[in-house]
Amino acid sequence: MSGTLTSVFSMPPFVGNVAVVGDPRHVAIVGGRVVPATSAPLDEGTVLITDGRIAAVDTDVDVPPGTRVVDARGSWVLPGFVDAHTHLGIDEEAGGWAGNDLNETPEINGARLRAIDAINPADIGFRDALGGGVTTVVVLPGSTNPIGGQGAVLKCWGGTVDDRVVRAPVGVKSALGENPKRAHSNRNELPSTRLGVAAVIRDAFAEARRHRDRADAFDPTLDVLVRVLDGELPLLQHAHRADDIATALRLADEFGYRLILNHGTEAHDLAELLAARSVPVTSGPLIGTRTKPELARRTLASPAILTRAGVLVALTTDHNELPIDFLVHQATFAIKAGLAPEDALRAVTVNPARILGIDDRVGDVRVGLDGDVVLWSGDPFDVYSRVLRVFVDGQEVPDVGGGTA
Repeated sequence: MSGTLTSVFSMPPFVGNVAVVGDPRHVAIVGGRVVPATSAPLDEGTVLITDGRIAAVDTDVDVPPGTRVVDARGSWVLPGFVDAHTHLGIDEEAGGWAGNDLNETPEINGARLRAIDAINPADIGFRDALGGGVTTVVVLPGSTNPIGGQGAVLKCWGGTVDDRVVRAPVGVKSALGENPKRAHSNRNELPSTRLGVAAVIRDAFAEARRHRDRADAFDPTLDVLVRVLDGELPLLQHAHRADDIATALRLADEFGYRLILNHGTEAHDLAELLAARSVPVTSGPLIGTRTKPELARRTLASPAILTRAGVLVALTTDHNELPIDFLVHQATFAIKAGLAPEDALRAVTVNPARILGIDDRVGDVRVGLDGDVVLWSGDPFDVYSRVLRVFVDGQEVPDVGGGTA
């Protein structure tokens, strides 16, 4: 894909979506403008989904008899978006104190804590996600602890949390900067400064390295950090300021683990360094008020600067910091600030999937991937476009969007 995603105003008039009832395991979405993340768009294309996986993507597809046919004429057919950093279900919409399971603040090394154990799949935020075209999310613990716990990748629709899991754990959350400093500074104990936060992380990995050499030892916290040291899990590092990002790189050098930078508000200042080190950035939230000093230098241009430097960039809402259905609007603002439309699409689809190691499942309209497909009324980066229909694993999600069920 190159240039622009072609405005909704250049598309033929919207005809409507008509479903022909057939075998629900086999769905053919026909006649729409198919816009994959990594290949050229197809006008009047067909996406065939069989047993939950994409079986064919082309303009001429043999649709098996009995297949449920969805008429997508006049609409755009895109991969479901992926948000690589949220707190859906663990910091619930309208849940107040009862729905807030975000931070186990007293535990400065919470590596054994698992977000999956606190996710409420009934959180209305998952429905909001689907309404914004987001079908896959990473749910992480909060950032009051230097080491906060294990994240999980989920689909936004399905049965229990376990039914929705794409990968769990997907990485270990860690935080530098203001949040852990602020959370612990009034407790008269380590850590209460940036140097103390870094020391907690360094001490934890040093102990994990010693623990790895004890063949018969078991420790539910250190065993998780050993998986990070061994490269099995990445460290998902919350950091905003450039100096905190430099500390994250320094710690990764000391222990040799794989680093994924979350937020990266000032990452553009270190763009060349991050590119040379192949450190990806999950950037955002990009819009909203600057609620703390770390956000003072936030700029909408950051994703464009990082992408031009060769950094793999994903966009995130950090829901509830920004509503999950605003992920697409962040991409639009990033385009206005210089990010190419095709790069913006990748930043909410295939890039987060690659960063998280789940691009064999989600993030594109490609044969072999999960049947997570969203029908839009037009170019998703046009403010007038809306989600019409959503398919997760080939199953249509009821009562989402403005299409005909």
